[in-house]
Amino acid sequence: MQWDEFSEWGAKISAWAADYHRDLRDRPVRAKTAPGDIARQIAPAPPETGEEMDTIIADFERIVMPGITHWQHPRFFAYFPANAAPPSMLAEMLVTTIAAQCMLWQTSPAATELETVMIDWLRQAMDLPDGMAGVIQDSASSATLSAVLTMRERATGWTGNRAGLSGQGRLRIYCSEQAHSSIDRACWVAGIGQENLVKIGTHDGGNFGVDCDALRRAIANDRAAGHVPAGIIAITGGTGIGACDDLQAVLDVARDEALYTHLDAAWAGSAMICPDFRATFWNGAAGFDSIVFNPHKWLGAQFDCSVQFLRDPAQQLDTLRIEPEYLKTSGAAVTNYSEWTIPLGRRFRALKLWFLLRSYGLEDLRQRMRNHAQWAHEICEVLRAQPDIEIVTEPILSIFTFRIAGDDAAQQRMVDAINDDGRIYVTQGLHAGRKVIRFQVGQFDTTRDDVMMAADVIGALAVH
Repeated sequence: MQWDEFSEWGAKISAWAADYHRDLRDRPVRAKTAPGDIARQIAPAPPETGEEMDTIIADFERIVMPGITHWQHPRFFAYFPANAAPPSMLAEMLVTTIAAQCMLWQTSPAATELETVMIDWLRQAMDLPDGMAGVIQDSASSATLSAVLTMRERATGWTGNRAGLSGQGRLRIYCSEQAHSSIDRACWVAGIGQENLVKIGTHDGGNFGVDCDALRRAIANDRAAGHVPAGIIAITGGTGIGACDDLQAVLDVARDEALYTHLDAAWAGSAMICPDFRATFWNGAAGFDSIVFNPHKWLGAQFDCSVQFLRDPAQQLDTLRIEPEYLKTSGAAVTNYSEWTIPLGRRFRALKLWFLLRSYGLEDLRQRMRNHAQWAHEICEVLRAQPDIEIVTEPILSIFTFRIAGDDAAQQRMVDAINDDGRIYVTQGLHAGRKVIRFQVGQFDTTRDDVMMAADVIGALAVH
């Protein structure tokens, strides 16, 4: 492809993108293809000679698009959102065009310095203390793994990377039973093991926070058994039902036990730019050693973009930094963010945050989240009034769960019926041993009408 062709096709694709978003409400939210439908339409071997872009784009429309579940659809109420506000998409186009590898300051000074400033903008927006630094990761899973590795190194006297874990005792990590599966995986990858991730029960009702008395007992029992407590992971906005720990109470336990702390606020952290949510969901957050939240969820940044705040970055640097000669930077002291993360290679993720925050401003973003929380409460009340629907967990920010009449199999049939219908998209979950239907409001451009339409769809399907 020549650059004049690139310009022509770039304009065409940009126009296609605008049309796609304008017409999204006319599409079914979830792909309606069966397994294997897409692969059967793709040539089994790569072409020996090049093809025209007209042909490639036509095949994109014919083959790929029918197999896409539309995460930017205004009636996407499943999982948590992976939003892509238009300014962040434009920033990603520029990042793709520049194609910089931002592993060191010297490999892209602007990327490093903009990242530092964007972290501080978000620190201020979320009312975290002066001096707290941070880094942009690809996902909360990577940030959590970084924190677990830091817990491991700290608990082994910074010898784990060098000497391995043999003979170090059983390292123990503690979290709520509502914690995300990425914490389990982090313990696998870090060599700590599933059996050493101690999941603590929660209080029924309210925000389903971890039982801190049980947490203290578990730590005491482990010490008595000769195990090595290494860290505590708290949650604000758990994936299943939005569970939120009492952060100050968790922090009190951690300080008494001298344990490293990580706060998983992957979804709900974005809402902490709203001062009115902080008293309930953010009290104590400033004291955590590590905090992760995903601007690529509720805040509207194009995936992928996960921010990890660090109270003392030196501990994570001591865990992850490796500096062969070819990566050393001569001259003035600079920040090399590849030393803060597991991957060496790094994308220029800060640019989309800069575009996003400048284009909307904090107050516009706050109002979207307030609307989503309000609309979630409204639709919850509409569903509660229907005779065949039981609200299982009350709204926490913008997520709640419900059941229809019948057993667990009936809940799955309901989820499948809703998603096959195509007008909205939801997911199932499990709470207190029962299957539930999750509903969360968070797509960037959803409206109250979109949300309330979901009540009509659910109500109609629930009676069949």
